[in-house]
Amino acid sequence: MSDATPTTIAERNPFARAWKRGSKLDPRYSIAFLITLVLVVAQLRYHMLGSYDRLLLALAVCTATEALLSWFDRGKVVNLLSAYISGISLTLLIKPQGGALWPFALGGFLAISSKYVLRYRDNHLWNPTNFAVAALLLLAPDRVSVLSHQFGNDVTTNLVIWVFGLVIAARVGVLHITVTYVASFLLLNSLRAAALGQPLLPEIAPITGPMYQLFVFFMITDPRTIVRGRRRQVLVAILIAVMETLIRFASDKGWPLPTAFNVAPAFLALALVGPIAKWFDLNKGAPSTR
Repeated sequence: MSDATPTTIAERNPFARAWKRGSKLDPRYSIAFLITLVLVVAQLRYHMLGSYDRLLLALAVCTATEALLSWFDRGKVVNLLSAYISGISLTLLIKPQGGALWPFALGGFLAISSKYVLRYRDNHLWNPTNFAVAALLLLAPDRVSVLSHQFGNDVTTNLVIWVFGLVIAARVGVLHITVTYVASFLLLNSLRAAALGQPLLPEIAPITGPMYQLFVFFMITDPRTIVRGRRRQVLVAILIAVMETLIRFASDKGWPLPTAFNVAPAFLALALVGPIAKWFDLNKGAPSTR
């Protein structure tokens, strides 16, 4: 019999060693790598940025706002990775009418300032990018839209992003949130399609698109705004999917909803459910992680 134990085998495996070292890093570094990958792929394959002015402006406003507000609030400039992630996310998601630049400046300011103003028990309640995009869509629906199908249907591109996204979600410890939401989305929208007598594939296809890639890997899994405990996280992911389905159903029925709910139901569902869940979580004790 071999004298090698599972521990020594793992130590000899370079992938296992890299995974172990990576688990000690700040999760924001892994998330920053993934959002940068999405940006590079989107630009090289589809020229999605339109102009680099948008990227530079969003990053400049996000990082400057984070630096100033953190210095004012805490007496020091915090790690700017969160601002970097928000800046790139806004650049990818916001599609202004007429090529305007102001949504990137206003969106960057709203995203970062929400972390310092809309707080409860020293925690911000909204994912910064989610808050900014939802606010822009509600305030200026005729001037701002969001990313939809600009990545096209290229299998290789989507496969690369999903593989890296799932690996990093597992490394950060939020894979169960992504998987729960995706499974809930598929199930609930299959039921919705059946109830409305609609073809199934068009109703579930958006989950593979770029907007949902950013949503499932960067918004609902934000380590700073998710609730504590695996069970609660799974429950909240299901509730977000349920709220989104209700919004979609209301839109199907022609109910009078603000334009934002019709064009980005997932974002509005998170903006409604996420802060309430976080508020309740902050008022409860730390749950079991099982």
